[in-house]
Amino acid sequence: MVGESATEERTRVEHAPVADDLTLRPGVAEDHDALAELLTSARRAAVPMMPPPVHTPADDRAWVARQLAGEREVYVAEAGGELVGYVILEPGWLHSLYVRPDLKRRGLGSVMLDLVKGLRRDGFSLWVFVSNVDAQAFYRRHGLVEVRRTDGSENDEGAPDIEMSWPGDRRAGEQTVEP
Repeated sequence: MVGESATEERTRVEHAPVADDLTLRPGVAEDHDALAELLTSARRAAVPMMPPPVHTPADDRAWVARQLAGEREVYVAEAGGELVGYVILEPGWLHSLYVRPDLKRRGLGSVMLDLVKGLRRDGFSLWVFVSNVDAQAFYRRHGLVEVRRTDGSENDEGAPDIEMSWPGDRRAGEQTVEP
């Protein structure tokens, strides 16, 4: 726009909505190839915020197949007929939230996190790498709090991580009354 600095222009574009035709839906077997490709590309693009991937693209494809076969709940985001993001859930946990690297900072992650909050109204936890300060800030902006830190000895990458939690819809101090 006329009169905007380069920084103002970049900020405006970075926060533009991802698409008018965004659809969120459960993942299906036909999403396999696109999901695996998104996982591989997102992990590679996230270095150095995330540790370098320790799994091969073939490993990613096998893992995605297990998730779509019912190991966990999978929801995908589509825009323009393309898969642009996904979340993977298990009871009490947000296992994965990935956005196509070229579509970051456009609100898609927020939309998908809102979906998770709607599906996990009693709250959920997740793991984020200590090195991924952008993700930590994103989750904090959305009401998640740090629970604990580990040395990473229990994750595949062996990298220090943080458990973060969203307490659910119940407001602090609010009590439920049994009828």
